[in-house]
Amino acid sequence: MWGGGKLGSSGCWFLRVLGPGGPNTKAARPLISSAVYVKNQLSWMLQIKPGVFNEYRAMWFKSYRTTFSYLNRIKSFRYPWARLYSTSQTTVDSGEVKTFLALAHKWWDEQGVYAPLHSMNDLRVPFIRDNLLKTIPNHQPGKPLFGMKILDVGCGGGLLTEPLGRLGASVIGIDPVDENIKTAQCHKSFDPVLDKRIEYRVCSLEEIVEETAETFDAVVASEVVEHVIDLETFLQCCCQVLKPSGSLFITTINKTQLSYALGIVFSEQIAGIVPKGTHTWEKFVSPETLESILESNGLSVQTVVGMLYNPFSGYWHWSENTSLNYAAHAVKSGVQEHPMSAEFAFKGETEELQANACTNPAVHEELKK
Repeated sequence: MWGGGKLGSSGCWFLRVLGPGGPNTKAARPLISSAVYVKNQLSWMLQIKPGVFNEYRAMWFKSYRTTFSYLNRIKSFRYPWARLYSTSQTTVDSGEVKTFLALAHKWWDEQGVYAPLHSMNDLRVPFIRDNLLKTIPNHQPGKPLFGMKILDVGCGGGLLTEPLGRLGASVIGIDPVDENIKTAQCHKSFDPVLDKRIEYRVCSLEEIVEETAETFDAVVASEVVEHVIDLETFLQCCCQVLKPSGSLFITTINKTQLSYALGIVFSEQIAGIVPKGTHTWEKFVSPETLESILESNGLSVQTVVGMLYNPFSGYWHWSENTSLNYAAHAVKSGVQEHPMSAEFAFKGETEELQANACTNPAVHEELKK
């Protein structure tokens, strides 16, 4: 019969084989012989050092992790110049979505909570139009932005999308809040001209990066960047969907003590100009931070100008002071250089030298060396 095991001084487990009269009886000898055979054939089962087992187990798991990590890297590999932001993540704040969902039916109430955005069109529409006209040599009267393709990110109910469409541009408005898009679509349906020029989609910017890479002449993010959860990724996506030499327009709130006092304490908690919880001061961004991120993504900031709102008159006006609201215009680099391998570059240089050698004896002698 099989007896219990015993831990030897070397740290190994040994199997004890017992016959009817003990280990030295005649009846036990066949069993002992069998045990010796089994021991020779299955030595790792009968004699296992704990340290060795742990070592091999660690090696197996390490190999397993390395293999799958390598396969995942192959699966997600892209050439550097074709790499776009992964759509597995999002810059949309779910808390912000709930806030705007509750107000989706109030977008076109010019006396309601969005009254400041309605009056902001008096500044932001000319700001966008005039800067884009600098890039259009000849424009049509009445439709100055005809032929321009614009993306309005975080379009809400279409307060800015529609004026851009009336200027002749082809505009795509996107917003992650389904009710906002329903309101925007309903409102534009009353104007047959706008119905042809404007398209609305329920999505975030990063969800359409791949299909719209280098598609738009201009991207507009008005009162949006202070609501995203990942500003750098959001601006990277803005850059990726822009054509070379395309324009990015941003209006937002500076991150200052004054913006906290007036933009949140006064506007939300005291005067009720905007609903409570609309803004989070930590998400506000200074012009310096914004410019730094834009320039690191190949965008050159052309203009930064302050905007001030008068809650008593309900109007906006331009200002040199950017400590509260401000507007920025940036232009994407017109030359997009793709990296080439060293082998390809060396091959090109060699071919150029060989071509020159035909007409230049000095170069021919240099190649011989």
